[in-house]
Amino acid sequence: MPNTSPHRVAIVVYDGVTLLDVAGPAEVFKEANRFGADYRIVLLSPTGADVTSSLGVRLAVDGAVSAEPAFDTLLVAGSDHYPRARVPADLADAVRLPAAVAGRVASICTGAFVLAAAGVLDGKRATTHWQVAHELATRYPACRVEPDAIYVRDGTTYTSAGVTAGIDLALALVEENHGPDLARDVARALVVYMQRAGGQSQFSAPLQGPPPRSATLRTVTDLVTANPRGKHSLTDLAKHLNVSTRQLTRLFHDELATTPARYVENIRFDLARALLDQGHTATQAATLAGFPSYESMRRVFARKLSISPTAYQRRFGTARRAQAA
Repeated sequence: MPNTSPHRVAIVVYDGVTLLDVAGPAEVFKEANRFGADYRIVLLSPTGADVTSSLGVRLAVDGAVSAEPAFDTLLVAGSDHYPRARVPADLADAVRLPAAVAGRVASICTGAFVLAAAGVLDGKRATTHWQVAHELATRYPACRVEPDAIYVRDGTTYTSAGVTAGIDLALALVEENHGPDLARDVARALVVYMQRAGGQSQFSAPLQGPPPRSATLRTVTDLVTANPRGKHSLTDLAKHLNVSTRQLTRLFHDELATTPARYVENIRFDLARALLDQGHTATQAATLAGFPSYESMRRVFARKLSISPTAYQRRFGTARRAQAA
């Protein structure tokens, strides 16, 4: 019999909290409720007093952080304050016990500093905004920081990169609870990307249809999406899954109506476009996206867009200037 109890989400806030760290994930959970989820969201502060966000917007809280009841998900929002200063003892203490008993614990952006100060990240892999990842690693050496990740899961502990990565993380949490289809509905409703190709220094690749239903095939697509620069020949992918090249080719054909090589190429193409949009040179984009050479990337652009990568970048830049004028 399915569990019909609501999933209780507590978001820990405090004076100076980044408003988007709170609002972004909250919107994801609220939107998920429209598609059949049942998330109950509360805002909690260390003392139960209302707080003022980094924008000066006052947030009314539902109570004080407490270990009772044990929340299904405990989220700690970030702030610009704590990469620059030590996390106050009362804030770290307020989070420590509730984090220990929660079903899962997560931080948004620099909320990782709060979790680390509470000892939650000791011995765990974690991430935070790339600009302060080195500071997190230096200040809390017991934490293994992965500076280019969008979000990191280590057991039931989750950490995410810069503010909007909190939306990525919340979507991943929704997917964990309700599966990819509902999470994808939420992503589309919010007009955001469900997955990001590469690390936090790169833009997202667009959604490319429903995820594979085969667990085997999804393992491969997740692998390619997470590391487009990796060795992803048909032989390498088949060896990774311990299946034959023929079986892997059939899976791609049956579920995605494409070949493994073309799928890898499409992911790299999406990433290369994002890198060009971000301002990288065409040569840099080719390397970072995993193309063997600029020429190979140029051929893909010519086939898909009938223009070169440099022409694509020039046209996009012109459009942005026109909009700004």
